[in-house]
Amino acid sequence: MTSIMLITMIVLLLLGFPMMIPLLAATLIGFYFQFMGFDNSQFMIQQMLAGIKPASLIAIPMFILAADIMTKGRSATRLIDMVMAYIGHYKGGLAVSTATACTMFGAVSGSTQATVVAVGSPLRPKLLQNGYNDSFILSLIINSSGIALLIPPSIGMIIYGGISQTSISELFIAGIGPGILMLILFSMYSIFFAVRHEVPTLEKASFSERLAVTKEALWPLGFPVIIVVGIYGGIFSPTEAASTCVLYALILEVIVFKSLDIRAVIGIAKSTGLITAIVFILVAAGAAFSWVISFAQIPQAIMSNLGLNEANELQLLMAISVAFFVGCMFVDSIVVILILVPIFLPEIDRVGLDKVLVGVIITLQVAIGAVTPPFGCNIFTAVAIFKRPYIEVVRGLLPFVLILVLVAVLLIQFPQIALFLRDLAFAD
Repeated sequence: MTSIMLITMIVLLLLGFPMMIPLLAATLIGFYFQFMGFDNSQFMIQQMLAGIKPASLIAIPMFILAADIMTKGRSATRLIDMVMAYIGHYKGGLAVSTATACTMFGAVSGSTQATVVAVGSPLRPKLLQNGYNDSFILSLIINSSGIALLIPPSIGMIIYGGISQTSISELFIAGIGPGILMLILFSMYSIFFAVRHEVPTLEKASFSERLAVTKEALWPLGFPVIIVVGIYGGIFSPTEAASTCVLYALILEVIVFKSLDIRAVIGIAKSTGLITAIVFILVAAGAAFSWVISFAQIPQAIMSNLGLNEANELQLLMAISVAFFVGCMFVDSIVVILILVPIFLPEIDRVGLDKVLVGVIITLQVAIGAVTPPFGCNIFTAVAIFKRPYIEVVRGLLPFVLILVLVAVLLIQFPQIALFLRDLAFAD
């Protein structure tokens, strides 16, 4: 049964079907083999509905909507201008500004694709004019945008939290440390690259210019305050923070900046509805798939065949890291989370691993897989947005991927990189 389910998914993917179809087809095949027909198909429907029932999932369309409003408004531009005014004149400062702007906008939007568009589109021409080659620029943008997966809010963390019954608030706070570490290491490499290639520096902004751009960026900086301080202080749940961000984004872009009108907001809402529908169909299909494979005890069989049913904490974390890294090289991250988390969950519970730590490690591996050939989703986002050849986009990726792997190793060896802020924020 497992082989037929796997072959069906691969064949349908190769034929070009969207991921929801292979996932649903494999679920139907598994259900048929387990119950010898579809007479009890109401059980599968119940599991699909249960998969999208958790209230925490309401945060997903809210964060998507807030990100779309800000991407099409002026928030991203104001954040970029502020970052460049303060660090753009240092050696490698423009590249460091790009990484920092990606991190800040990731903390606002929670979307890697939105960050690639909002930050990459205005900064790539400036980087080219300043002497950086395009392969480095594209690699810097798509990898720095991956920090959005770790810095709250994070849609991947919301889905993982729903599947594993882990506190999304704790996941959000735990992602901050690794996200900042990624930014520091990317910045160090950017400075090294600029020095090695003798990239010129920008003119230093005056105090009045810095003051002006800081004032303009104060409004957009309210987003991370709402998300982090609101959750950290116990004022908001993640879902409430997401809803507040939508309201704040509307007030900012429609009333304060006047960058969007009602017609534009309606169009953005329609786009968000379509994206949300796709995500929720995937989540529903994933819930049914998880139920079928759990009923058939497939996770236990896979763990036994891999020799992981007696693995210790370190061995299990390494296996999880490799599985998610490889999976996200080929398939969308949401699908990988939906399929693999239920497989590893029994073993995570058996060895007593901190589910928050596991969630951060999984999210980091998703970020690595999203920028790794052959099918990393951020690679194709860059190809589509910047209209550059695939080979040019992937040419400069290796140093950044090695940095991400280093962060993953450090996180496994030193879990407090992620757990320190969580323990501090949620101490009894």
